[in-house]
Amino acid sequence: MLKIQVKKFSELNIEELYQLLQLRSEVFVVEQDCVYQDIDGKDQNALHVIGYKQNRVVAYTRIFKPGDYFNFASIGRVVVAKNERQFKYGYDIMNASINAIETNYNTTEIKISAQCYLKRFYNNLQFFEVGEAYLEDGIPHIGMLRTV
Repeated sequence: MLKIQVKKFSELNIEELYQLLQLRSEVFVVEQDCVYQDIDGKDQNALHVIGYKQNRVVAYTRIFKPGDYFNFASIGRVVVAKNERQFKYGYDIMNASINAIETNYNTTEIKISAQCYLKRFYNNLQFFEVGEAYLEDGIPHIGMLRTV
């Protein structure tokens, strides 16, 4: 079972920060073979949605209020540890992120920059494509919007 907490950057302890950066690096840099600047100076402005299993970070997103990243609220750095994906924690962490945006930012309009191969996953969460596909760090992405 996934235990999910939402924290400000200042509320993260060193171990949590280390684990979430390690998870992001494992997936976005190593697994996806993509060299990019993950530590981008935006974590300090985000709320961090962290999924724990047996006290280990296995799922994560960061969320932003409208105007911080896009004109809409946004969710980014959506990640689940490779060995935990069969449990569908992606849906759990995304639903918790959507709820956190509604609770903390009082909006239901959310924009994401999604990797194209995950369109169906995000469609299942009521996100729909806007605009054309584009390359971000060499990986095909598309803008998606949720307005429920």
